[in-house]
Amino acid sequence: MITRVHHEEWARVVAGLARRFGDIDLAEEATADAFVAAVERWPRDGVPPNPGGWLMTTASRKAIDRLRRESRRDAKHQAAFMLYDDTPSEPVGPVVDDRLRLVFTCCHPALSMEARVALTLRLLGGLTVAEIARAFLVQESTMGQRITRAKAKMKAAHIPYRVPSDRDIRERLPGVLAVVFLVFNEGYLPSGGDDRLRVDLTDEAIRLGRLLRYLLPGEAEVDGLLALMLLIDARREARMSRTGELVTLAEQDRGAWDRRLVAEGQTLVHEQLAATAAAGRPPGRYQLLAAINAVHMDAPAPSATDWAQIVRLYDRLLVCDPSPIVRLNRAVAVAELDGPAVALAELDRLAEALDRYHAFHAARADLLRRLGRSGEARTAYDRAIDLAGNPAERVYLARRRDQLGGGRTSRGTVCPDAKW
Repeated sequence: MITRVHHEEWARVVAGLARRFGDIDLAEEATADAFVAAVERWPRDGVPPNPGGWLMTTASRKAIDRLRRESRRDAKHQAAFMLYDDTPSEPVGPVVDDRLRLVFTCCHPALSMEARVALTLRLLGGLTVAEIARAFLVQESTMGQRITRAKAKMKAAHIPYRVPSDRDIRERLPGVLAVVFLVFNEGYLPSGGDDRLRVDLTDEAIRLGRLLRYLLPGEAEVDGLLALMLLIDARREARMSRTGELVTLAEQDRGAWDRRLVAEGQTLVHEQLAATAAAGRPPGRYQLLAAINAVHMDAPAPSATDWAQIVRLYDRLLVCDPSPIVRLNRAVAVAELDGPAVALAELDRLAEALDRYHAFHAARADLLRRLGRSGEARTAYDRAIDLAGNPAERVYLARRRDQLGGGRTSRGTVCPDAKW
C-alpha cells in the first residue's frame, strides 16, 4: 500500500510544497520525512481515508518544524503557515498543475542533461539517490553531488519553480520528452553493468509519460512518446531468452507480447497521426518512431512486415530529424526492399559519423554476412562487441559472429529503432 501511495503522491506533495515555499530542497526533505512517518504509523494506526491529504498535512508540519529549527526569518514562517490554507491556488500562466511546473523546472535548459535526468527521477519519481546512482553506474556520493550542484545552479540562476509561459512550454517540451525517453532507454537497454534490463526505469518512464499526457492533453508528441514506450515495453517478456541473451524482434515469440499494451500503443499512434493530419501539421519525431514500431507489431510474422511503409516513415522522420542514426535505421530498412548491397553503400557513407556507435557496426556486420563477406563481417562484429555496453547484447553479437562461415544468409536484419 505504501509503495503504491508513494508512486501516486510523491510528486504531488513535493510539487505542492515547492509552490507554497518556493524552496525545492525543503519540499523534498519534508516530503521524505512525511513518508518516513507513514511507514512508522500506518501499519499501527491503519491507512488514512485520504492518504495524499495526510501526507500533505504531515509534510507541511515537517516543513514548518525544519524552518523553526533553522531559525528562518519571520517572512519564512509566514510562508510556512500558508500551508494550512486549503483554498485552491490561483492558476498562473498555462501550467496549472504543480507537478507539471516541477517537470519543467527539473528539465530547464540551463541544466545539463545528466542533471535533468537525476532531478526528474528524484523529485518526480521519488527514487533515492542510491537508486539513481545504480541506474547510471556512478557512486552514490557522485550522484548526490550532481543533484546538489544542480539545485545550487537552479537557485543561482533563479530557476526554482518558475511557471513556464506558453512559449516556454513549446521550447522546453522537446527537452522534457528527451529526458523521459532517456530514462526509458536506460532501462530498456542498460548501457553498462550486469543488468540486462532495468524494469524499474522503464516502468518509471512510462509512469512519467502517462503523467505528462494527463497534464498536457492533446499534445501530439507527448502521446507519441507514450505510444512508443508502450509498444516497445509490450515486447518485454519476449526479448530475453532463458540463457539471458537478447532476442531480436524477428526471432521473438509474438504470442508472448503484451497485447493490452500493443493495443493501447497502436490506438494512440492512429489517433494522433489522424489528428495531426486533420490539423494540417506534420507528425513529430516520437509520433513517427511510434508509427514505425506499430508497423512492426502489425505484422503477424516477420516476413509479413510492410518494409515499404517503414521506409516511407523514415523518409518523413528525416525531415524533422536528419541525424546519422536515423539514416542508419533507414538504410537497414532499405536492405529489406532493395537488398544488402544497396543498404551497405548507404551505411558506409555514415562510417565517420557513427564509428563509435556499436549499432552501426552491428548492422554493417549483418549486411556483410548476408553478402557472404565473412572476414569483413567478423571484423565488424568484433568492433560492435567492443563498443556495446549491455551484456545481453554482447552475447547476441558474439553468437552471430561465431555463426559466420556456416552458410547462413537469411534476411535477419532489423532496424535498430525496433531491433529488440
